[in-house]
Amino acid sequence: MMSGSVVDNAVSSSNTSVAIPRDTSGQILNLDEDDDLEVFSKDMIYTDGSSLSASMQTSPGSMVNQYKFEEEEEDADAKDIFVTVDNPESHVTAIETHITYRVVTKTTRSEFDSSEFEVRRRYQDFLWLRGRLEEAHPTLIVHPLPEKFVMKGMVERFNEDFIETRRRALHRFLNKIAGHPIFSSTEDFKIFLTAEAGELTSHKKQGPGFLSRVGETVRAVAAAVRGVRNRPAEFTVMQEYVEAFSEKMSSLDKVTQRIAREQKEHLQELKECGPTYMLWSNSEEELAEPLKSMAGCLDRCCKETEEQVKQLNDNLIPALHEYVLCTEILKAVLRRRDNMQAECEAKTEALATKKADREVMQDELDKMEDRLEWANNALKSDWTRWQKVMRTDLRSAFINTAERNVNYYEKCLAVWESFLFSQRAEGEESGRIDSS
Repeated sequence: MMSGSVVDNAVSSSNTSVAIPRDTSGQILNLDEDDDLEVFSKDMIYTDGSSLSASMQTSPGSMVNQYKFEEEEEDADAKDIFVTVDNPESHVTAIETHITYRVVTKTTRSEFDSSEFEVRRRYQDFLWLRGRLEEAHPTLIVHPLPEKFVMKGMVERFNEDFIETRRRALHRFLNKIAGHPIFSSTEDFKIFLTAEAGELTSHKKQGPGFLSRVGETVRAVAAAVRGVRNRPAEFTVMQEYVEAFSEKMSSLDKVTQRIAREQKEHLQELKECGPTYMLWSNSEEELAEPLKSMAGCLDRCCKETEEQVKQLNDNLIPALHEYVLCTEILKAVLRRRDNMQAECEAKTEALATKKADREVMQDELDKMEDRLEWANNALKSDWTRWQKVMRTDLRSAFINTAERNVNYYEKCLAVWESFLFSQRAEGEESGRIDSS
């Protein structure tokens, strides 16, 4: 029931034209995105080769995507590039501490010099890649990266969970890029997957200078002030859809995180019940066996509930929050498209009022109009693709949640039915003894 209703609500308006650590809801502190995470576990791998918890490592030979959805399964035979992000390591120097992740790539593409590559990348490198893709293709939808955050009171105990959650999100980000028909063929993506650290650093320095970025910002602000006079209706529909989708996703995200917090609190209280029943059994000789059975049932339900809370935090919450981040990206893409149109409109007005240099201005206007037309077509195409992927992702998350809920309640039901059966059988046996 949950799956169907949420999907219908989340995508209903489309017919008119769209890493959170465990149990840390409401504990996020935003940091500057230029800083790497510097909170790490004493048990993680250091530059001297110290060991990391085995549960956080993935075999380098395992190239099966860890986030396989329906459309990926359908197109599995057509895929020619597979990327895995695994094996986080902490690097400690006199200046800083940062975490890198191994990025393993297997491909059959002819533009690559080899069929397999292995490099190490830090979070800043992922930020650079996303920034370059967004800069080169301003009206294409670049998948979001996990946010920069640390958790209150989690310096030692939960940081491995945080890093593992981030690893999954980075893995998902790269596979979204690898599956994109344009992004996956860019030189920046190829460099990211294959270049050694020094070569990547050199390539990163070739980006636009500070003054160029300032110029782009100034033009964007000016365009925003002017506004768009004649935005095509299809992009207005997109904008309205994004606003509605954003509101729905934010609401679902908050409610789901609240449910996770309440389930965790319920679990903590449930854990206190079993020992209480056991203590009670010591002072109630005639009720000792039923009380011990109750304690055992509660213990088994605790284990199932613990797994249920973990699955909610590992699967549904990240999926919903990911698309909360996507809505901000969509809004930015639509703003950039509007900025291009506003600039064209301003140039058209200037051409109509000026007599000098009309040929030069007309040539500039023609180029701007061509760029706007390309940007519009690119956005419309990527919009359709994004909607399909979004619906598949969320449908998969909802179905997975429903299946796990059914499994959870069936197991708890079996525990209590077993208790009822044993107590009724014991009562019948006691009744026969009394009557005899």
